[in-house]
Amino acid sequence: MDLILWRHAQAEDGPPDLERRLTARGREDAKRVGAWLRERLPSAGVRVLSSPAVRARQTADALGLRYDVIGALAPGAMAAEAIAASGWRDEADGGDGTVILVGHNPWIGEAVARLVGGCDDGWAVRKGGAWWLSRRDEDVLVRAVVSPELLR
Repeated sequence: MDLILWRHAQAEDGPPDLERRLTARGREDAKRVGAWLRERLPSAGVRVLSSPAVRARQTADALGLRYDVIGALAPGAMAAEAIAASGWRDEADGGDGTVILVGHNPWIGEAVARLVGGCDDGWAVRKGGAWWLSRRDEDVLVRAVVSPELLR
């Protein structure tokens, strides 16, 4: 199984939190990362899940694929809930295919730290950035780490 954890791109400030939209730069950054991902995704077996926040859905829109909105990826979610929503298990029997989770820090950074480093510390994930992980038997491999700045 492959798991891509994609943090929403730069968003406007202010309440209400769930309605914050991407800035012009955020929309451009989401397009860059979305295009980069699309070029590398398999032609089948990709499932995309997004936070209900507008900024996350706008980021997911940049991928150009159908996605489902789930509350387990909302701001303030727990890393364990997000990982469970993906279908990725702590055992080595993760399913096939690719799952993309579009959401927020701190849970994205915490999920990356847990899956890659086996710790509960939050790792830095830049706005608009994505971590692509693969599970092969009991090993978790980092296939790619990308940020909008790397694609400019």
